[in-house]
Amino acid sequence: MRAYAELANEMLEAGYSPNQAAQIKKDVKHYEAVSTDIKLTSGDAPDLKQYEPEMRYLIDTYIRADDSEVITNFDNLTLVQMLVKQGEAAVNNLPPSIRKDKDAVAETIENNMRKLIVDENPTNPKHYEKMSKLLDDLIIAWKKKQLSYDAYLKKLVDLARQTQQTNGGDVSRPETLVTNAQKALYDNLDNNEELALALDEAIKNVKKADWRDNPVKTKAVRKVVKEKVGEDKADYIFNLVKNQNDY
Repeated sequence: MRAYAELANEMLEAGYSPNQAAQIKKDVKHYEAVSTDIKLTSGDAPDLKQYEPEMRYLIDTYIRADDSEVITNFDNLTLVQMLVKQGEAAVNNLPPSIRKDKDAVAETIENNMRKLIVDENPTNPKHYEKMSKLLDDLIIAWKKKQLSYDAYLKKLVDLARQTQQTNGGDVSRPETLVTNAQKALYDNLDNNEELALALDEAIKNVKKADWRDNPVKTKAVRKVVKEKVGEDKADYIFNLVKNQNDY
């Protein structure tokens, strides 16, 4: 794509015939579409907004300039976020080459959810380990034809909402837990609501700006964690705390 973009306006001057230039443009467009489908199906770079500006310019100018069809319509959302927001209707945002194949749709959603679970696991291991198990069970049921496509899609949407740590579906937490950090502490402290809230408050009171990069500030936060959860769980919970955006 980069090589073609360098010569796109000067193909004839470079020695290509009109037929060769047209075929090369067709080939580049085809493989760009293949690349996009693979990235989307694997959960890697779900739409053109993920490309660096230079590559987006090359694609828009030379490869898709005459293509008015919207290939993907995710805005700034990931596929999983689109499922949470739109439910089963989010499938309509997938490229036609994927959308027309039920197995391809299922695999695309599965891969995107798996990537989310792996990426987010450090923020709440207990929660995402549970989500991983639920996803595995769903995939097995689908492959064994124990679920219809519509039922499978509905369950995937429900699981997508659960992965966002909302209090829905199989995820049930006390209403006092508002932030993701509080929910993560609760899930990883044996569902101890009182301890989770107390630790959350203690961390907020002691943490300073940029505490992760300062040994003294880091030590202060770790000390609070150790005081609340004990020596045995101190390292585990402290690492959990470090991965929370709320802190």
